[in-house]
Amino acid sequence: MTTDDQILAYANDHSEPEPPLLYQLWRETHLQLLMPRMATGHWQGRLLSMLSHLMRPRRVLEIGTFTGYATLCLAEGLAEGGHVHTIEINPERESRIRRYVAQAGLAAAVTLHIGNASDVLGGLVGEVWDLVFIDADKINNGRYFDLVIEQVRPGGLLIVDNVLWGGKALPDYVLKANDHDTRAVRAFNDQVQRDPRVVPLLLPVRDGLLLLRRC
Repeated sequence: MTTDDQILAYANDHSEPEPPLLYQLWRETHLQLLMPRMATGHWQGRLLSMLSHLMRPRRVLEIGTFTGYATLCLAEGLAEGGHVHTIEINPERESRIRRYVAQAGLAAAVTLHIGNASDVLGGLVGEVWDLVFIDADKINNGRYFDLVIEQVRPGGLLIVDNVLWGGKALPDYVLKANDHDTRAVRAFNDQVQRDPRVVPLLLPVRDGLLLLRRC
């Protein structure tokens, strides 16, 4: 019987190799941080890079930086003069993020905002986003979507991570009374399925990636 891990390993082996700097960041994340599984990783990182290269975005928004792995991947496909705004709530991660952004030669192309995403987004109301990646606290997925959707250009793309939530988003999973995150993930998935402003495509890879094309 083929396992999911074997399939992922095969996919990794037959995808673009992980850039050395990103492997270094991934390894450092796993050695030094709690919950390293929050890092994007090789296959998903190459997918984000591929989508960015296809879109050639001028303005990218990332909500939830963690250690900056996805940030670097999203920046790979920027159009000339393009820029990434990324938001991280934990100030203890700032120095590592800035160090890797600088090592990637992207200091001028990436603006790191430290703070609560809802507050930071209030200061970015003049931006028009080509590409948005939401990978922060799942209970606020719907709030972040509502805050940014009108700033996404027609034909722009929103990507939301962890929409399968370890399989708990599926309707046959029995929820516990205090499982607020799972309820929020389910509600968000249903919300955007009905929203006429976007066309959804849920990819059942890793913990679920939801692609939303802005109409």
